[in-house]
This record gives sequence, C-alpha cells and structure tokens, in this order.
Amino acid sequence: MKQHVILLATVLLSVCTSCADRHFINDADYRALVEQDFEAKKTVLPHGELFAVFDRPGLTLEEKEALQFLYAYMPIADIMNKDGAYYLQQVQSSLRTRTETEWGSRIPETVFRHFVLPVRVNNEDLDTARTVFAEELKERIKGMSMRDAVLEINHWCHERVVYTPTDMRTIAPLAIIKTAWGRCGEESTFTVTALRAAGIPARQIYTPRWAHTDSNHAWVEAWVDGKWYFFGACEPEPVLNLGWFNGPAYRAMLLHTRVFGKYNGPEEVMMRSANFTEINVLPDYAPTAVGTVTVVDGSGSPLKGATVEFMIYNSTSFSPVLSEQTDENGQCRLTAGKGDMLVWASKDGKVGCGKLSFGKDENISIMLDKTPSELTGFDLDIVPPVTGVVPTAEEVTDEMRADNERRLAEEDALRGTWLATFITPDAAKEEARRLGIDDGRAADCLEASRGNWQEILQFLTGTAPEQRSRAVDLLSVISRKDLQDTPASVLKAHLEETINGESPLYVDFILNPRVGSELLTPYKKALRDMFTPDFAEQARLNPELVVDWCKKELTLIDELNPQRIMSSPTGVSRARVCDVGSRDVFFIALCRSLGIPARTEPVTRRIQYYSDAWHNVDFTGITETNLPQGSVTATFEHPTTLLPDPIYRQHFTISRIGEDGKLQGRNYRGRWSTLLKEPLGMDIGTYMLLSGTRMANGSVLARIEFFTVEEGRTARTQVVMRESKDEIQVIGSMDPEAPYQPAEGGDPKSILSTTGRGYFVIGILGSRQEPTNHAMNDIARAAAGFEAWGRSIVLLFPNEQGLKQFDANEFKGLPSTVTYGIDISRVAERLTRELHLPSATTLPIFVIADSFGRIVYVSQGYTIGIGDEMLKVIHKL
Repeated sequence: MKQHVILLATVLLSVCTSCADRHFINDADYRALVEQDFEAKKTVLPHGELFAVFDRPGLTLEEKEALQFLYAYMPIADIMNKDGAYYLQQVQSSLRTRTETEWGSRIPETVFRHFVLPVRVNNEDLDTARTVFAEELKERIKGMSMRDAVLEINHWCHERVVYTPTDMRTIAPLAIIKTAWGRCGEESTFTVTALRAAGIPARQIYTPRWAHTDSNHAWVEAWVDGKWYFFGACEPEPVLNLGWFNGPAYRAMLLHTRVFGKYNGPEEVMMRSANFTEINVLPDYAPTAVGTVTVVDGSGSPLKGATVEFMIYNSTSFSPVLSEQTDENGQCRLTAGKGDMLVWASKDGKVGCGKLSFGKDENISIMLDKTPSELTGFDLDIVPPVTGVVPTAEEVTDEMRADNERRLAEEDALRGTWLATFITPDAAKEEARRLGIDDGRAADCLEASRGNWQEILQFLTGTAPEQRSRAVDLLSVISRKDLQDTPASVLKAHLEETINGESPLYVDFILNPRVGSELLTPYKKALRDMFTPDFAEQARLNPELVVDWCKKELTLIDELNPQRIMSSPTGVSRARVCDVGSRDVFFIALCRSLGIPARTEPVTRRIQYYSDAWHNVDFTGITETNLPQGSVTATFEHPTTLLPDPIYRQHFTISRIGEDGKLQGRNYRGRWSTLLKEPLGMDIGTYMLLSGTRMANGSVLARIEFFTVEEGRTARTQVVMRESKDEIQVIGSMDPEAPYQPAEGGDPKSILSTTGRGYFVIGILGSRQEPTNHAMNDIARAAAGFEAWGRSIVLLFPNEQGLKQFDANEFKGLPSTVTYGIDISRVAERLTRELHLPSATTLPIFVIADSFGRIVYVSQGYTIGIGDEMLKVIHKL
C-alpha cells in the first residue's frame, strides 16, 4: 500500500512538473523573438513597476510565456491602464479553454496564440468580459460541435445587443450589454470577445471604406475545424458565411484584419507594426487584382522612398486605406477589388496623383514634378467593383429560416425584459422633480443613460442640493455614450475635484472631463497634486509653462501604439511615456485640472489653450502649428433645382496639403452658402476641394479643384456638381396592382390604389436590421425633399412579425407620405427575379416605379445616403 501511495505521488508530481514546465510557445525561434521584443518593451517603460506580475510566485512557464507575448505586443496604453493581475487572469481563462472545451486541443498553437489569447480586439475599453462570458457560455455550448457553438454564441450575443449608430468611442463588452446596443464595430468586438472566451479563434473583419456607397462596416470571422467563416455580429443566421453584407462584401475594394503580434499566416500581409500584423482577407470574398504604382521624378527616373497612399472615395473624401514607401524601383503594390482608387504620392515637397483601376491597370506611373501650388484641377470618374454575392457555406432551407426567425423573436423578447428595467421618460422627470432640478436636462440625461441610469441617479442623489445644477452641467456636456458607461464615482470625482469657476468657457473646457476617445477616469486631483500651488497659479497666468513641462517630461514613442489606444491621463503621469495622441489628451486634461480652458479645435484638430484668446499649442516647433491666415470663396452654379445648396461631407470637402505632402481633412459643418459663398478664413497653404455625385449604380462623377491661400488674401475656386444625362433609364417592370395588407388591418389594397397615378417608391424592409435602420434614418433626413415631391412611399414587411417588430418612432421626422403594410404578394421575390437581384431576403429593397410598372431605380441592402440618392433620381424624372 505504501509503495502504491509513493508511486501515485511520484506520478502526480511528474504531471504537475510537466504542466509547470510546459511551453506556451514551442517554436524556439519565435519564442526568442518574443523574449527580445518583451525586453525591449521593458526598456522603454522603466517607471511605475508596470511589469511586477512577472515576479509573482507560482507563475508557470506557460503563463509566463503567454504574458510575455501579450506584453511584448500590446499597446503601451494597455500596460499603463491595466495591471498585471488583470492580464494574468485573462491568460489563465484562455488556457483553461484548451482542456475544458471539446475543440481546445485541436486548435494549432499559432492560431490559438493570435486569435484566442489576445484580450484586445480593436480599440475598445478593456474589461473582465472574457472571464464573465466564459462562465456564462460554458453550459450553453456544452456538447456542441465547433460550428454549432459559433452559431449559438451569436444567438447569445443577439439576446443582449442589437445595432444602433453611436459615436466612435468603442465601449467595453460588458458596457455594451448594459446599454443593449452598439454600432457594428462594437457588436463585432463584443462577439469576437465572446467567441475567444469560449476558446474559439475569432477575428474582426473591417472594410475600411465601402467603394460603392458611403460609410464602412465590420463583422466577424471564426475559425472552425481548420477554416475561417464569416457572419454578422449579433445578427444570427441559420448557417455560416451568411449576412446582409454578402452582396456589399463582393463589391469591397479592401477587407482586412489586424492580427495581434508578429503573425506569419497564409494571408497577404499589408503592413507590420510593433503591435500587430495587418492582413488582407479580400480574396476570400471577391475577385481581386494586383495594382502596381511606379513613382518617378521629373526626369522619369524611379523614386525610392516616396510615400504612396491608396485611397477610396467615400463620404466625398479620399480615405487612405494603405500607405506604402516605394522600393528601389520606385514601386509599391496592392491587391484590391476590381474597382477604382485614387493614388496620392509625395516626396520632398513634390506631389502627384492618378487613378488606379484594379483589374484594368497593371501598372500606373505617377510623376512627382510639381509642388502643391502647381497642381491643376480635373474631372475624375470613379467606378466601384461590379455587383455580385459571396456564396454561403451551405444551403438555407425554409425550415431553417423559419426556425431562425422564431429564435430571433424569442431573443428580442429576452432583451426586451432588460430594456423594461430602463428608466422611463415619466419616471426620469419625476426623479428630477424630486431632486429639485426640474429643468429638463436631468431627465434627458437619465433617460439617455439606458442601463446605467442607476449610476447617474446615484450621482445626482449623492450631490449636495446646492451643487446639483452644476452636476447637471457636467452630465450635459459629456457624450451620450459617457452617460451609458461612466460610474457615479468617476462623475463625483470630476465634480468635486474641478477648480470652481464662472467663465463662459468653464463648463465646456474646464469642468468637462471628456477630451478625446479615452475612457473617462478620475484624474483632476492626481494631476493637480503633481505641482505646487505656486506653479499652478503661474500656469494659469502663462499656460506655456504647461507646454514646456510636457516637452521636458514626456517621452514620445508613437511606434509602440500604432492603434492609437489612449492612455489614461494618470497612466501618462506615472509612466511619463506615451504616443502623440495620449500626450495631447494628457495636456488638455492637465490644463483643465489646473483651471485652464483647453480643447481640440474642431476644424483643424489642433490642440489649444485659452488665455485671452485661443492659442495653438506647438509641441514640436513645426511651422504648421501657428500659421498666418488668408481666406477662400467658391462659386456654385446649379443648372437644376436638384441641388441648390451642396452640403459639406455629403457633396464636397476641403483638405489641406501638409508639409509632408499628405492630405489633411478639414472638419467643417454647413453648406456651400454658409461656408464658401462668402470668404472663409483658413491657414495659408494649398488645398484640394473635392466634389462628387454618387450614381445609383455606385459610381461617382467627381471633380477636384486646387487652390492656394496666401496671407491676407482671398483665393477663389468653384464647387462643381457633375451630372450624367444617361443616369436614368427603365431597368425593369413590376405589377403596380399587386395587393398588400395595410398595417392598420382591413382588406388588402393594391399598391396603385394607394399611390395613385405617377411615380412612387416601394420599399421592402427588414425590421431591426442595420441596413434598414440606416435607410430609414436617411429617408428621415431627406424628408423635406420627399414632402415637396408629394408622392407615395409604400413600405412593406415580409411578414406580420416584421411589422410588429418595427417602431417608426425610432426614426424621427419620416415623411408624412409613408404607408406601411405586409408584402402578401411576394413583391420582393418578383423584384428579385425581374431585376436579377442576388436574393429576396437581402433587405431593404427600394424601387422607384410609375403607375405603368416601369422601374427606373433599384437599391438593395446597405446604401448610405439612400434618401438623397432617390431624390436625385426623382428630380430627374
């Protein structure tokens, strides 16, 4: 017996020892590379005991190597914002999935290392979602295949989150649950986090910009038994490789993902940074072609080291999706969808540009023989990739579709029970009255805070009565998203720690804790305590003292934070190391902590402090910071009533050509008449004015003008909205007598009996779907145009359930000419056959037709600005 006990103890000791000695990275060369990069990271972050977790007793070799991998490649902001205990908890949770899931042992080490272990997905605020999700999902997916687990987790996500447009700060996954909605970037971050929590490799896929329409989109890919599959985050379908974006993805110019660390997979590498490897996944979705750019000097000789930016037209601007340096042959290249991009090249003060048509142009040459002021305007026709659809992983039967719709309805109901706990408008008003702050703002903030309303109420209740008006000032100046994820303790700290003041700038630029896209944290007392009262007083008289302190004390290491993840102001104060963006946020936070108004100027995005007037901050001595002023004015001739007054960002934009030769967008708001009809002041320099008309097929008729602003003088240019005489044509037919079931009940009615003679709009909607939500918001924004037109808009749903799920009150300001109903005649299927659309289930579908059934316009799926797009067609009829 004693011998058996000794033998068992020996075996157990051997097993434990082997576990403790197990490598996380078995490739010795790669392990050495990680160790080298980890040591380099430690060298540049010597302050604040940021690596203390590695001295923790009992740390296994596997845990240590996994932590080293994370610390070697995570942005420096993540090291400063979270402690080592947090990352150890994430590592341990990830490693457990290798033994606790059926698929854990089958995932290759490289795939697990890059697509399961990493905590960060994109630019979200980090939290403990991985451990929370792992516990909640464990039983739900127990016994499932990997494929079924992926589908089930997406249903779990849909129970908790649906799509809605929000601002660009990506909140943490647990905060998304609290608010029950998020934009596509937040939904996909949330879903990738859930999949990784269950030990399933996952990654977020982005189209940085659509080519056939405006905006962008993000979704999810999951690795299932050796292959990557895509799907819409929080948008469950019966099978994989299916989402509303199957059509748009086929028309994409570029689809990419950023893989944590130094990754050497089978995909094309677009760029490598200190933190991630950006790969091109477009070949999995659409036909592609390689385009090569050759940059030459004025004599025709190849230029090495020129900067080349590949740009997609989107929202009336050219958005750079990749920046490259030319090689010794003056060349660089990109694999992209078979459409058009603008290529912008620059070096040593010379610039040039040209159109690259992928699939048609194997190589284009750009000559750098002009300075920006020597550039001349030109017309540019931009054509996106052709229509098509990415195939699904398997066929979807009617039974599968019906079962999925049933589940979606059940999940909507489950989410509804959570939404029912949110404070109602009447209850919010009553709480405001009870607290003696009945000016409307407090109730609005409580209602806007959604699942965080109890924190907001706690903050208001805990504030002394005489300070509650100031507390409401604070709530009113932060963003709606801040209201939805900021704890009462953080709000309380900012209210109590802010220096009192009464100037007109006080609330917006001193009390306000929001600076950029960082997570709100307490910082004012901690930053103020760094300095003596005498220094603080002198800084208020001369804010340049704060500028000088930042120049002297902060070390900038931009290359270690290419994702631009914001370090907290207190994190920067501890480490004294940061990137430029975190430095700028820190400076503004420090100024406000000392009672100095500070901001990011909204048009140029320059950092400013206020001392009798707004002053640009010059951290580097670059001459672009404080430039002399001139002005510009532009003419606009409108040949029709279609567009009497173009709108900035919708019809035209202005960019300055910087000293580095790159385009610097300007964030103006307004129309031609309010911006450029009279002289508009701006910095001296050369600018590009871009205008564009988007066609129904996704192509663009663009015009580029260049103008140079000189000190004290007014430059003159023009806004040109090009038009096509051939845009409108009959593209198909429909039955205008087709019956539909009116939403209010009663007998079915024909479409024609509702619309009368003439042109009308028919739409088939997908309730609670992101593309439909976008379309309805766009139609609401264009309501005045539809009202002036005066014709009927008939919006139908595929079934009664879709009609019941739809709430028109979510889309404020829809035209009064809208009629709702149910598509009992299968109009969507008929239109699909007639117009050769990819699928009758890809919604929304919009057509413009007349009483003879002649169709002159069709749009299916995701189209930004569809309201204006339809009005363009309508005004030409």
